[in-house]
Amino acid sequence: MSAACPAVPAAARIDATTLALAAITVLGWASAFPAIRLGLTGFGPLELGVLRFGLAAIPAAIFLLITRPALPGLRDAWRFAFGGVVFVALYTVLLNLGQQTVPAAAASFIININPILTALLAMAFLNERFGLYAWLGTALSFLGVGFIAVGKVDGFDLDSGVLLVLGATFATSINNIVQKPLFARHKPLTVAAWNIVIGALLLAPMLSSGIAQAQVAPADALFAAIYLAVIPSFVVYGTWAMVLARLPAARATNMLYAVPPVATLIGWLWLSEAPTTLGLIGGALALGGVVLVNVKK
Repeated sequence: MSAACPAVPAAARIDATTLALAAITVLGWASAFPAIRLGLTGFGPLELGVLRFGLAAIPAAIFLLITRPALPGLRDAWRFAFGGVVFVALYTVLLNLGQQTVPAAAASFIININPILTALLAMAFLNERFGLYAWLGTALSFLGVGFIAVGKVDGFDLDSGVLLVLGATFATSINNIVQKPLFARHKPLTVAAWNIVIGALLLAPMLSSGIAQAQVAPADALFAAIYLAVIPSFVVYGTWAMVLARLPAARATNMLYAVPPVATLIGWLWLSEAPTTLGLIGGALALGGVVLVNVKK
């Protein structure tokens, strides 16, 4: 277990370890959108959420018991609680409810307003700077995910599902700002583990209903629930915490613009959702924007 990671200047180069952690995060979270859609074929949105984080909380709690991290002081305790309440419980409830009507690719587009919101919040509350090339890369990436949304979803309306997914976007953006200061004093994996455990406890009232649905759920929906627990939750919440600890919040979240094109590809391979020409163009633009933000300094 490594020591807590100090804040890193925005101009710092990304090392191989950070790049690998970011790649795992992008792949894991991109796969979550089609997995949620598949899981919802056998579970209710709240039941899918409690199974996802209930299962992920088991290894997370074991990790905390083995490492025995010091309990946070009063100035940090609310930040830990905020992560469990907002980043886990509220986020997964809003996203699962929204994805009942919003397709996987469209949901990944909406969530990827997150880097814009985080950058604005980071400038306001963390005194982070976002240079010209970073803003140009952000605009290019945002244009790319817009192409994906237009090319992927026909008749896409601003319905309640869209608003719920947008609410999930605000939840994760605000959490990035609230929890960023924790990484100067706490190990990233400790923060991630507490997020999962606290979030699972908040979702626990739906556990009996989730277990009942698991007994009759189709095999592919059950697999999706287990997959969500292992990869996008237990693994990726940890890798994301380490990325956020190593980079400024605005720059770290900008990497998430790579999620929609990857989600489109995974949806094609997993759910047979063939990408459109606009989707492929958008994917190239989104990835190009990520490169511009993180290379041209």
